[in-house]
Amino acid sequence: MPELLPQINSVEDVKRLSVAELPLLAAELREYILEVTARNGGHLAPNLGVVELTIALHRVFSVPEDKIVWDVGHQSYAHKILTGRREQFATLRTFGGLSGFPNTAESPCDCFNTGHSSTSISAALGLATARDLAKESYNVAAVIGDGALTGGLAYEALNNLGNRQTRMLVVLNDNEMSIANNVGAISDYLTRLRSHPRYNRLKKRAYTLAGGIPKAGSALQRFMDRIKDTAKYFFLSRMLFEELGLTYYGPIDGHDLPMLLQMLERVKDIEKPVLLHVLTQKGRGYAPAEQDPQRFHGVGPFDAKSGQSQNGKGSPAYTQIFGEALLQAAEKRPGLLAVTAAMADGVGLLPFAYRYPKRFFDVGIAEQHAVTFAAGLAAGGLRPVVAIYSSFLQRAYDQVLHDVCLPGLPVIFAVDRAGLVGEDGATHQGIYDLSYLRAMPNMQLLAPADGAELAAMLEYAWCQKGPLAIRYPRGCPEYELSLHPPVESGKSVLLREGKDLLLAACGSMTGVALKAAELLAKRGIEAAVLNARFVAPLDKDALLEQAIKCGRVLTVEENVVRGGFGAACLEALSGLSMEVETVALPQEAIVHGELSLLREKYGLTPKQIAARACSRWFGGEDKYEG
Repeated sequence: MPELLPQINSVEDVKRLSVAELPLLAAELREYILEVTARNGGHLAPNLGVVELTIALHRVFSVPEDKIVWDVGHQSYAHKILTGRREQFATLRTFGGLSGFPNTAESPCDCFNTGHSSTSISAALGLATARDLAKESYNVAAVIGDGALTGGLAYEALNNLGNRQTRMLVVLNDNEMSIANNVGAISDYLTRLRSHPRYNRLKKRAYTLAGGIPKAGSALQRFMDRIKDTAKYFFLSRMLFEELGLTYYGPIDGHDLPMLLQMLERVKDIEKPVLLHVLTQKGRGYAPAEQDPQRFHGVGPFDAKSGQSQNGKGSPAYTQIFGEALLQAAEKRPGLLAVTAAMADGVGLLPFAYRYPKRFFDVGIAEQHAVTFAAGLAAGGLRPVVAIYSSFLQRAYDQVLHDVCLPGLPVIFAVDRAGLVGEDGATHQGIYDLSYLRAMPNMQLLAPADGAELAAMLEYAWCQKGPLAIRYPRGCPEYELSLHPPVESGKSVLLREGKDLLLAACGSMTGVALKAAELLAKRGIEAAVLNARFVAPLDKDALLEQAIKCGRVLTVEENVVRGGFGAACLEALSGLSMEVETVALPQEAIVHGELSLLREKYGLTPKQIAARACSRWFGGEDKYEG
């Protein structure tokens, strides 16, 4: 039974504990985080790694007056528990429960909404500058992981911070692993001293001298083995960050609470920017996560004792279908390359990386660079595929427009996690890509209705000469179509004939529209169903033909209402005497929760779509018996 955690109802309760009690609190926090994450899913390994750091920050700083900005925010579970949300934590990532990321609407102790990487230093510098302009004195700290330091925004912020010399703290949480193994020059920089001749000569001389000391020699050599990594980090990191204008301290053991407390007390009031380098172990305290931190970075429900997932296998997921199709295409097309921004496993590229390592490029958490790098590959005569989550592609909007679409370069975007993503919430919902991608010149934008259609669209994509994006949802196809004609440029497919109503749908909502048409048929309403396939260019001819035939149009999509598929249909039908209803997501932050609950909340189930049609045109929703 926990002894200390039930007493923690605010950060003041943390401050009342003795230093000797803090390791027990850390153990109880880990146990609670493991229990809830095993049941609800979530980001386990990063949260287990920062428990002591979180306790120390809340002992030294006083939120909400002081400000702590958690980069990405997928390591903020202990922070939530210690800041008055202990009992609510059991609702983590559930519909109506706590968000998996910092959320200012939940607590004043969350000073900034986060969810995407590399933003913390910029946000913290803004908060610290606002403090100084208001002539206030509170502390500001940014907690950023080594993986997030591969993102260019972090260096833009460090450059500005060093130039402004604003008083604030940057805590570098260095666990040597972000979502995937860190890549690039920054990761190399933090390990380069190990091979430097001068460093190795000095290490060898000291090691030999230590071995010659009677009795104590071997013990001293073992001690030197333990500190050699510390020397490496100290010299190289100090050079990097102090050249940028920050005062560097560390590295220190991120699980040594007395040391953490001592160092935070020492640096918190220094009147210039400070970087504290903390070494932590991702997944600490839970053996399966320690052994496989990548798998346990973000997980669905699992058995806490064994670490095994509780999800059934079912049909192949869209991500798996994409990965397999890419492998098959690469066998025939030597110019086909794959690019990812630190998400090789998440977007299904690991098999490709293993089979074609020279044709696979992981650029780190650097989406803007990934897109322009791919544009350069395409300009050099190759065919790059950029596999990326919908919400992360937003970070490279300008690069997609300026570097790919304006020159019409043949870059393929595999836009994963498009539409509602569920428990990760507002920052990760992929509900804007239809709106921003269809507005770009030269862009073909496709949305498959099921897995077979995704594979067919990829086969179509390899043969195109300009930019093309295929957006597909998370998980497995909910509905499988029976009709799969070949993909033709800009052409839709009529899946069901009808005369009373046209249901025009795209992507994941196509199967939903078919089910809605079946429900309407029970009331004698004959609804046609059009699978758009292409959102840009839209098949205007087919849309107009069916709209005129039916006289009424209801569009269905898993995208925000403004600028999406429904808006494209309205543009195509403008000037006609036509009744059009658009079913889409509202222009608001979409909450987190299970996909089925979210679709129910936002009216995207077959029954709700049928009821919407009845309410608008066929005698009212109350008469609908589907």
